Amino acid sequence: MEIINKLIDKSALATLIERFTKSGKEVFAPVKSKGISEFARVETIQDIDFETIATKQSAKSLVFPKVEKILSYEKTFDDVIVNNVDYTQFPEVIAFGNRPCDAAGFIPLDAIFAGELVDEIFKARLEKLTVISISCKKADDYCFCTSVNGGPGNTTGSDILLTETTADEYFVEIVTEKGKAILDANTDLFKDTAAIDKTPFLAKLEQQFTQEVINEKLNGIFESDIWDKQAMRCVGCGACAFVCPACGCFDIQDETKGKNGVRHRCWDSCGFKIFTLHTSGHNPREKQAQRWRQRIYHKFSYQPEQQKLFGCVGCGRCSRACPSDMNIAEHLKEIAVL
Repeated sequence: MEIINKLIDKSALATLIERFTKSGKEVFAPVKSKGISEFARVETIQDIDFETIATKQSAKSLVFPKVEKILSYEKTFDDVIVNNVDYTQFPEVIAFGNRPCDAAGFIPLDAIFAGELVDEIFKARLEKLTVISISCKKADDYCFCTSVNGGPGNTTGSDILLTETTADEYFVEIVTEKGKAILDANTDLFKDTAAIDKTPFLAKLEQQFTQEVINEKLNGIFESDIWDKQAMRCVGCGACAFVCPACGCFDIQDETKGKNGVRHRCWDSCGFKIFTLHTSGHNPREKQAQRWRQRIYHKFSYQPEQQKLFGCVGCGRCSRACPSDMNIAEHLKEIAVL
């Protein structure tokens, strides 16, 4: 649909959030506690941290939880009774205050889980999710969204994007039918306006490399010693994957007690040594350098080739979270000039 432009002031935004909660929708937004901002359930606008550049974790868990029950089962004398999760009962959720990179992260996740083989649980969660993002007015040294086809005011993945133009007012872009449904139900809170140039209100972020250059370089350096060099500090902790908005690796675990059991899906990481460990003891990615190479190729070669998009949104969370100070943007710039 064509983007609809509106204005909303902060007091009306507070009313909108209260209407969401009173109507039974679950609202999740950045909340700061002990100096760390994380997505958490909120009731009012006063709960929300509007200033953080990026929460520690993204809003990925709203559609792809860290651990989720996917079925339960019971063994009988001659059969196994399986009870699937009733995903029709998932609540309606509002993800409020995402940055544009967070919102864009739902796109590669959707490509993973709702591609040729559709994951019905993920699909149901995503269908119940409405994303109201806020443009970035500031960035830090870890941000590189403009190098992966994003930007501080990018609308991709958002149903509604807010851009702060004054201390009390936001320029509103209604991007999808989900966003329009919110507008139609709350017309008294929005004011008419023409389209504006958002640039003066957005963070300034220079492009550091291009998709074309990275793809070209990766085509010829699979056996390069650069992977040993870059992975020298990697401890294989998986922090980069767990904070990434676009990583979709998971493991399946069964918990049993007597004749009853529950099957869970839980986050995993291709950076873990056991991720590719065979029962035989063979591991096709025995060295950490091979696992680091896989992470880069998956996000910047395989996904662009197979799904026509990066598996990275340039949020910089992986670099912020890395205990060994590995910076993915710096590594990509190094690859770009090989």
